[in-house]
Amino acid sequence: MTNKKKNVREAAVELLENIEKNQSYSNLLLNSTIEKNKIPSIDIGLLTELTYGTLQRKMALDYFLKPFIKNSKKLENWVHQLLRITLYQMVYLDKIPDRAAIYEAVEIAKKRGHKGIAGMVNGVLRSIQREGLPSLEEVSDPIVKLSIETSHPEWLVKRWVDQFGYDRTKAMCEVNLTAPLQTVRVNLTKTTVTEVIEDLDEEGFLVEKSPIIPEAIRALRGNLALSRAFKKGMITIQDESSMLAAYALAPNENELILDACAAPGGKTTHIAETMKLTGGVISLDLHEHKVKLINENAKRLGLGNIRTIAMDSRKAGEQFQEEYFDRILLDAPCSGLGVMRRKPDMKYTKKEQDLYQLSTIQQNLLNSVSPLVKKGGILVYSTCTVDKEENEVTVLKFLQEHPEFEIDASLKGRMPEAIQPLVTDGFLQILPQDIGSDGFFIACLRKKV
Repeated sequence: MTNKKKNVREAAVELLENIEKNQSYSNLLLNSTIEKNKIPSIDIGLLTELTYGTLQRKMALDYFLKPFIKNSKKLENWVHQLLRITLYQMVYLDKIPDRAAIYEAVEIAKKRGHKGIAGMVNGVLRSIQREGLPSLEEVSDPIVKLSIETSHPEWLVKRWVDQFGYDRTKAMCEVNLTAPLQTVRVNLTKTTVTEVIEDLDEEGFLVEKSPIIPEAIRALRGNLALSRAFKKGMITIQDESSMLAAYALAPNENELILDACAAPGGKTTHIAETMKLTGGVISLDLHEHKVKLINENAKRLGLGNIRTIAMDSRKAGEQFQEEYFDRILLDAPCSGLGVMRRKPDMKYTKKEQDLYQLSTIQQNLLNSVSPLVKKGGILVYSTCTVDKEENEVTVLKFLQEHPEFEIDASLKGRMPEAIQPLVTDGFLQILPQDIGSDGFFIACLRKKV
């Protein structure tokens, strides 16, 4: 295909091909596609909607397409993506008439393929239009049905039903099909929430104060990363759930804090702001380019109490002596099953085995950083996943092997009021449907004196 500028639907088809072929993250590829094809700003919304929507609902779309495609194994990948994307518009987007969606699909098929492919695409889509979608009522197994309906792999739905029950799982799968809200944290060392809201309103953004976190603002319209407030270091883009890590850590002024897996620096900068620019936050991350991100964020926000080091946190004991830090945050690498709304492609690439391998890495990290906490100090373990293997199981196993630590029962009292009911037995597990934010887990451990 020639490298001419592509229209929105062509760009979306190519984008979906690349995501599937390279198993790359959709958010990164989306940005490069917008730049490469010089997609006008008026069309960026549609491109995002088509790409994410089709990804979100891929399994349901394939279920609907299956009876209408004679030999799906012989179907080229781009044709399959084109059919998915068009069916997505027909089923889930009211603002695009079916005839327009089908016409566009046939034109793309002619351009990329030949008359035969265009005829097949037209035939499949017209048949669906005529006969309607196959019913999901024929699927008798509730887990299989929920899996197809919400496009979550069967193993994952089964696992969640075992862990959370059917109703909570259904609610979680359904919320994973919706677009996430952008939220920001106000830098209270420079300004106030009221001032930022006034500034953003004046600039034409539609925002509201978060009902959950005192220093957070929700964006109802517009990308706040493009705002004056962002450029001036008044705000940081961060999900509300992830802001709770600093609440759990609750650092005091002049303390020495370690953020063990810190990039891109949302939690590091929150901790530094909470300490009112006193004390010190040492931020570690494995990758040089990610450490650069933390430094850029700290500079933009005017936070001079952050020091970064590019290193593997499992070797932190070689760099720092035992009982060196007052508090440590370990936001561990995890499966990310709590952030599926932001990375819908993740559903199809993760395997059950990954969760057990990650749990081992998480154990090793806890074992490495725990000796560095002072007696009486706090170790906060957090993840952006909802799976018990990576969360409760990992923490309980650590506690079993480290009797010098205990669960910190005062965690609940440190949380914002709206969050307190979600704390159970010293653990906080937020599911995406709880407060409309990412799925997130926090355990707070205290080193015995």
